[in-house]
Amino acid sequence: MQDEYLLVLTTCSSEEEAGKIATALVSEKAAACCNIIGGIRSLYFWLGKLEDDKEVLLLIKTTSALFSRLREIIAKLHSYDVPEIIAIPIVEGSESYLKWISEQTRGEA
Repeated sequence: MQDEYLLVLTTCSSEEEAGKIATALVSEKAAACCNIIGGIRSLYFWLGKLEDDKEVLLLIKTTSALFSRLREIIAKLHSYDVPEIIAIPIVEGSESYLKWISEQTRGEA
């Protein structure tokens, strides 16, 4: 059965937090790769107040079979009460890169 691939997004309060989450995801083979993108600005309502915060975006490449595990790891390590954890299906990609995602999340070299 062919893997189904996902791009998962989560925002973090700092580069340190994003690094901690990314390290855990890759080390535990729940993700093949995480990109940490600093300098984003997020506007949203929280507890009835408009918030305007600097955040760090984490882009995570994984498979749909690992999403539940990935979500658990993020929830355990994240500082937010309600962390953003959004999965977007990867409908196309280079065959060699997608194969690499599969290999990395299975622990193969």
